[in-house]
Amino acid sequence: MNPKQSKQERIEQAAELIRSSRHAVVLTGAGISTPSGIPDFRTQDTGLWSKDDPMEVASLSSFLRRPERFYAWLRPLLIQTWEAKPNAAHFALAQMEAQGAIKAVITQNIDGLHKMAGSKNVIEVHGSLDHMECPTCHIMFPSENFKELMMEDTGLPRCPKCDRIVKPGIILFEEFLPQGAWEAAEDHCSKADVVLVAGSSLVVMPVASLPYYTLRHGGKLIINTFSTTPLDDSAAVLLPYDVVEVVPAIGKAL
Repeated sequence: MNPKQSKQERIEQAAELIRSSRHAVVLTGAGISTPSGIPDFRTQDTGLWSKDDPMEVASLSSFLRRPERFYAWLRPLLIQTWEAKPNAAHFALAQMEAQGAIKAVITQNIDGLHKMAGSKNVIEVHGSLDHMECPTCHIMFPSENFKELMMEDTGLPRCPKCDRIVKPGIILFEEFLPQGAWEAAEDHCSKADVVLVAGSSLVVMPVASLPYYTLRHGGKLIINTFSTTPLDDSAAVLLPYDVVEVVPAIGKAL
């Protein structure tokens, strides 16, 4: 990558890589959703893990042993997610998929904003807050079924069939990633000749390993995130700018 390139030149180069690709995919992280009001987890001083120990509030053990504390932590995040709307970057990716420029969006995010924006082939490797599941009956419910309960803080969400406290459809610490989603993500990145990384610092494993699948067979990386990543030196195009500005600009250049 040429460090002397202007922002616009980098955007145009990224667009050309996607335009000429046979199988381009997108990998998104928290940075694409923070402009929509969704807090991230790892930013120093402001991320959720700067305030709480994740093993204490967001692990499978904490859900099973101390559900009151677990939901005291989750409730504000649920409410913020219900109130959030997709931003220009989400809509741009949906349009790029509709035009056939990208094959899938692989996301670490649990907010459901990609689907809300209109993306169809969304692989949620960390699950989603859009549903909850009964650990006993294995029945899934839309999270919004419990919206009034959560908004008013009047109790814990329970299965209407067996009265067991339901679990949100997100992957907690101590849990494995969903096999189907992970295998789909691996498959896409193994086929991809271009991966656009948007809003991910590429430090959370195993998702951070996905771009290596693409690099191994000579594929190209486009990295659009404010923070540095372990793969910056391997990127064909590096865009350390606002995703809400850059992703729509790439879409427009296509």
